[in-house]
Amino acid sequence: MHDIRAIRENPQAFDAALARRGVDAPSPAILALDEERRARILAAETAQAEQNRASKEVGAAKARGDEAEFERLRALVAAKKAEVAKLQTEAGELDTRLTEMLAGLPNLPLDDVPDGADEADNVEIRRWGEPRTLDFAPREHFEIEGVKTGMDFETAAKLSGSRFVVLSGAVARIHRALAQFMLDVHITENGLTETWTPVLVREEMMYGTGQLPKFGEDSYRTTNGWWLVPTAEVPLTNIVAGEVIEENSLPRRHVAHTQCFRSEAGSAGKDTAGMLRQHQFEKVEMVSITHPDHSRDELERMTGCAEGILQRLNLSYRTVALCTGDIGFGARRTHDIEVWLPGQNTYREISSVSVCGDFQARRMNARFRPAGGGKPQFVHTLNGSGLAVGRCLIAVLENGQQADGTVDLPEALHPYLGGRTRLTPGGQLA
Repeated sequence: MHDIRAIRENPQAFDAALARRGVDAPSPAILALDEERRARILAAETAQAEQNRASKEVGAAKARGDEAEFERLRALVAAKKAEVAKLQTEAGELDTRLTEMLAGLPNLPLDDVPDGADEADNVEIRRWGEPRTLDFAPREHFEIEGVKTGMDFETAAKLSGSRFVVLSGAVARIHRALAQFMLDVHITENGLTETWTPVLVREEMMYGTGQLPKFGEDSYRTTNGWWLVPTAEVPLTNIVAGEVIEENSLPRRHVAHTQCFRSEAGSAGKDTAGMLRQHQFEKVEMVSITHPDHSRDELERMTGCAEGILQRLNLSYRTVALCTGDIGFGARRTHDIEVWLPGQNTYREISSVSVCGDFQARRMNARFRPAGGGKPQFVHTLNGSGLAVGRCLIAVLENGQQADGTVDLPEALHPYLGGRTRLTPGGQLA
C-alpha cells in the first residue's frame, strides 16, 4: 500500500517510479479521488458543527417561548443530521475506492533496480562454483535410474491430477533431510527463530502481504473462506499485523518449513515434466521484520543465508538482481538465486529474496514504537526462500548423478541420512 501523503507531496516522483514498472501515471486519478473524498469529509465536519450549534440554540428558543424559532431550529438540526450522514457515507465510499485503487498498484522499485521489460533484462550480480561437466549425457531428475522408483507422477495424477508427485523411500528421505538441514543451518548459524505456522489463513492475511486482491487466481481458497498459503511469507509476516512493537525487539527473524500451494495460473504448458513446477510443494521460508534504516542491509544478509545453503551442498549457482519488469508486486528489490541443473543445462530459480519496505506494513498496519519516543512508524518487511525444498532435491539429484544411475549425495546431508552417501541405481541409500 502506498502513502497518500507522499503522493500528494510529490506526484511526479510517484508516477516516474511506477513508469519504470510499465504503469501509466496513476497520480491524477488518485489525487482527484482523494480531493473529492477530503471535500466530503470537510463538508461533513462543517455540517456537523452547524448541527451542534443549532442543537444548543434549540433549548434556548424553547426556554424563551419562541415556538417558531424552536421549530425552525429543530428542523435545521434534523436536516443537518441527515446531511452529515449522507456526506459521511459518500466519504466512506470514496475512501473505499481510493484504498482499492492504491491496493492495486505495485510497490515502487528502489533506484538501483535495473530497468527492463522481463527476465531477459535481469542483471547477474555474482556466481559461485563451476557448473559440473559430465562425461555422459546428463539426465533430468525424473530420468535418473536411482530416482525412478521413488518419484511417482502417475500415482499422483490418479490421486490429485497433474502437477503433483508422490515421493517414497530414499527419495522421500533425501527430501526430508534437505528441509531439516536447511532449518538447522538457519537456526544455529544464521540466527533465525524457528516458527511453525498454520497453512490456512484468513483473507485479510493474504491482503496484508499483497496476494489479494490482484492475484487471487494464483492461490487456492476453501469453501469456508480460508486460503491455502502460497508460501510461509503470509503467516510469518502477518505475525506483526495490527501490532505496535518495541524498536528494541527489531529485527525479528523467522524461518518456517511448510507445505505451500499455488494454482500456477497462467503456466499452462510450462515445466510440465518432473517436479519443477507443482501445485503443492515445500519451502523453508525466511521472513525479517526490520527498522527502516536497516532493511537494505537485511536484504544482503538474507541473500547470503540462502546462498550459504547452496554452498554447503556444493551446488553451483548465480545470483541476479531482477529488473523492474520482473520484480514481484510487493517488492522494492529482489535477488533471485538460480541453481545449476545439468539435466536442463541451465540455471533455474531456487530462491527469491525481496525487500518490501513499508509496502506490506501499511497494508497490515504493522508499526514499531521508537525507543527515543515519538509517533509509531511502519516497520519494513523482507522475505526469501531458504530454500525451495523440491527444487533443491532436483539440484542435488541432477548434480550428483553418475553414468551408472547412482547419485552421489552432498557431504552436508550424510549425517541426516544415517551416514549413507549415495543413492543406488535400485533406489536405495548406501
